[in-house]
Amino acid sequence: MAEQHTYRVIVRGTFDGLTEAARERLLAEVAEHEGIAGMRFGPEGSLAYDRALKHFSMRYVVASDPADGDEMAGALAEESAGTYLRERGYGHGELRSTVTDMDTMKINRKAGRSAR
Repeated sequence: MAEQHTYRVIVRGTFDGLTEAARERLLAEVAEHEGIAGMRFGPEGSLAYDRALKHFSMRYVVASDPADGDEMAGALAEESAGTYLRERGYGHGELRSTVTDMDTMKINRKAGRSAR
């Protein structure tokens, strides 16, 4: 079995063609999705947006074979985001993703501090 890497993926998009019912639902839940509350990474994703209902982002943790690269992790997260939005009737434009491979990310330690 191949080693899996953990990727953090931010999927961004713009709401488009929201129905009045979808707008009302999003606005009723905006406090749960604004600011830090909507910025959790997880396999199920978390939706973040504000009252303007223009732009949104979703944060995912994706486990994938490193041979498939960032592109696969991004595609998997975009597919999950599209499904989530579609199931709730939240119209949107094109989805774009930013991917970070957590297994290859370098951690810079402050000078003068020793690692324990």
